[in-house]
Amino acid sequence: MVTSPVVNTYPLSSYTFGTKEPKMEKDTSVADRLARMKVNYMKEGMRTSVEAILLVQEHNHPHILLLQIGNTFCKLPGGRLKPGENEIEGLKRKLTSKLGANSAALVPDWQIGECVAIWWRPNFETIMYPYCPPHITKPKECKKLFLVHLSEREYFAVPKNLKLLAVPLFELYDNVQSTLLIGGFPWSEMIRIMFLNEIVQTVSGN
Repeated sequence: MVTSPVVNTYPLSSYTFGTKEPKMEKDTSVADRLARMKVNYMKEGMRTSVEAILLVQEHNHPHILLLQIGNTFCKLPGGRLKPGENEIEGLKRKLTSKLGANSAALVPDWQIGECVAIWWRPNFETIMYPYCPPHITKPKECKKLFLVHLSEREYFAVPKNLKLLAVPLFELYDNVQSTLLIGGFPWSEMIRIMFLNEIVQTVSGN
């Protein structure tokens, strides 16, 4: 795990993108996903999930990498942890599954940074909170978002049924729908990281 508060962002053109076999979603609707979550909860207890914030630079402005499913839904790369799985190792596994090449030599050396947000799902509903309501003793999901420090050169293999988009942060901020679709984006934390404490270094001209 990377403990440095400095996050270097490199130009999008520094990275190489390819494709790999499709990775189909387990659920065809939100209702199906919540139903499966309920079944898994009865077997394994609270769902724990992790997602990655991957930042790049384009037009001298930070962009975030999002996976697009279909024409409307976007999400951060990540997913559910196995029971008892370490958060950092689990996120690396999920990133490799979603964006890693089939060749081990081309898989990025994922450098997981700090956890910038924790979200809780009190019930089997779509809404999540940045805290666990005090009257909830058995939350159904805990989701953690981590910053990932990308190297200057990496190869990403995107499943053929998905798209990897570099979306400017200001566009997410202006577009309420997009902000909701990526599920609890930690704006206060990103502002703190990027501007207030001046701890993001934009590396350009490479």
